[in-house]
Formats: sequence, C-alpha cells, structure tokens
Amino acid sequence: MTNNQPQIPGKKHQDERGVITYNNDFDASVVKRIYTIENHSTDFIRGWQGHKVEQRWSACMKGGFEISVIQVDDFESPSKDLEAQKYHLKEGELTYLHVPSGCITAIKATAEDSKLLVLADYLLGEINDEYRYNLDYFNER
Repeated sequence: MTNNQPQIPGKKHQDERGVITYNNDFDASVVKRIYTIENHSTDFIRGWQGHKVEQRWSACMKGGFEISVIQVDDFESPSKDLEAQKYHLKEGELTYLHVPSGCITAIKATAEDSKLLVLADYLLGEINDEYRYNLDYFNER
C-alpha cells in the first residue's frame, strides 16, 4: 500500500503542555477530500465497498476500528473466496491505513462512539468508481 506498507505509524509526544499526535511520514499531497465515519454501533459493519481507481487513507480519531481489506481483480463478479487482511486502528496513534485502488473494505467500530477520519484522492463525483457488495457476499464474513 503506501511505501509497500499498509500502515503508516504515527507518533505521540507528551509534556507538561499536553499531547501532540503526529504522522510526519504521511504524504497528503494527493488528498482531495476528507470526511469522517461514525458507525451507529459496534455490531454494525459498513461494507463491502470498493474502488478500482480511487485510493483512501484512514486514521482513528476516537475509539477503535477493525478494517477488513480485500484486493479485487474483477469488480463485476469478484470471487467469493477472496481473503481479507484485517487491520486495527485505535485513537491516540494517528496511524494511517492506506487502502490502494483495486480494494474493497468492511469497517467495524470496536468501541462505542468511535470516529474514523478518511482521506480520498478524488473529489466526490469526480469519477464513477464505487462498487458495493452485500455483507455476506464473501465467504470471509
């Protein structure tokens, strides 16, 4: 994913003035859109959704998330047996997960009131590149 690493670790500094979380290794020069996701409960899984062209980066702002990522070659009828890689993000780290083009995701909050920051490299409506599948489509879930 970015620099051949799916996660770009963040860092944290604390002193008498407070706490700074930062990620100086994340290059945001291609980001065109920013939004947040807050699932209504930890039982809800937002997925499966993917993009042939668009890529995204996510960081947990509050709580925690499990993000399942599947690399797909055929978006029209992907194999139901594709295996997902699972990544865990938690608040206080500012670690970014890079989801490159050609992937689909399922996003689950692992703590109540969790909030996920998402960055995308295309503006809303700039391209028609959204693919959705039922949550039970893949044998994975």
